[in-house]
Amino acid sequence: MNKKILKSLIIFITLYTSNIYSSEFDIKAKTVILQDYLSGEILYEKEPDLKIFPASMTKIMTSIIAFDLIKSGQLSLDEKFFVSENAWRLSQAGYSSMFIMVNDQITVENLLKGIIVSSGNDACIALAEGIAGTEEEFAIMMTAKASEIGMTNTNFANSSGINHPENLSTVRDIMIMSHYLIKNYPEYYEYYKEKEFTWDRTGGEPITQGNRNPLLYKNIGADGIKTGFLAYEKFSLASSIKRNDRRLIAVGSGFTSKNSRSKESQKLLAWGLTNFSTVEIAKKDSKFAEIDVWLGQKNKVQIYSNTDIYKTIRKARLKNLKTKIVYKGPVEAPIKKDDKIAKLIITYEGNILSEHDLLAFENVKKKNIISRILSSINYLIWGDV
Repeated sequence: MNKKILKSLIIFITLYTSNIYSSEFDIKAKTVILQDYLSGEILYEKEPDLKIFPASMTKIMTSIIAFDLIKSGQLSLDEKFFVSENAWRLSQAGYSSMFIMVNDQITVENLLKGIIVSSGNDACIALAEGIAGTEEEFAIMMTAKASEIGMTNTNFANSSGINHPENLSTVRDIMIMSHYLIKNYPEYYEYYKEKEFTWDRTGGEPITQGNRNPLLYKNIGADGIKTGFLAYEKFSLASSIKRNDRRLIAVGSGFTSKNSRSKESQKLLAWGLTNFSTVEIAKKDSKFAEIDVWLGQKNKVQIYSNTDIYKTIRKARLKNLKTKIVYKGPVEAPIKKDDKIAKLIITYEGNILSEHDLLAFENVKKKNIISRILSSINYLIWGDV
């Protein structure tokens, strides 16, 4: 790519990005980000890479570690872990708790619900110790997982998010973590929308606690994710909303009050839904179009994308989004399934947004020699493939 093209591309991306954000729109928080889940487009951001103490949003990664182990068969929901005195102490210290008892045995599923719904710090330690032996070792697993999924500015020092100078992240990284959770564990993500959890504890009356996420109690389609609070960091929230087939993920930290956290997060999500549309351009592994074939036993070959392709555009400008299939054609047979034989070019207001490979959906064998000769003669006389 020469310098002139690169410069033009940088200018376009800058202009396109500036069109997404509105200078008249602001969220009253220290650091915020809003993402369209399907397209991955960032619709709004405010100091998204500012270092924060993630507080109880840390618990998202705690649950992901457990879900990974369940998926790999190394852990099961009905497996039971003993409660150590170390874990029990947090249920006595004024923190959000599941109210577990020393030497009790609790299933992984109950611990996960105690973490996700009740935000139990005691449940976090019980799960961490049950999986890794110590919370310190579990935190190492959490940080390694964060690095694996692209959270480049995160270090976890504990499983709960309780005050620790080295438990650090950013709203961008928490967005990445939330996206990973929803994409990879949709069946377990259902826990995040449960409004209450009742635990039939040993040696006492059942305890029912409500979910601390205020958006779950509003009729807006919210189904997660996790609140947080630390005296220094103030109030935080990773939230998600789903309307029809569209989902937005928002993460904010530094809200000044519980009411502000709820109001500003709802405002951000509503702004994203109201001002933007997400267009499905190609569905992964589904037939997308067909193109011409030369000297093949078929005259056409189906093509597809091996990834989902979505674009999020301001609603008033949808007509400026265009797609074009480009290939050197007709494509000469033989063609093998999954051969890269075309490009999908997506443009917005005449500028290229992205390019994607299109692959052969099927095998196309070459014609026999006689048929090839006849096709060549026909082409020479009539110009017809």
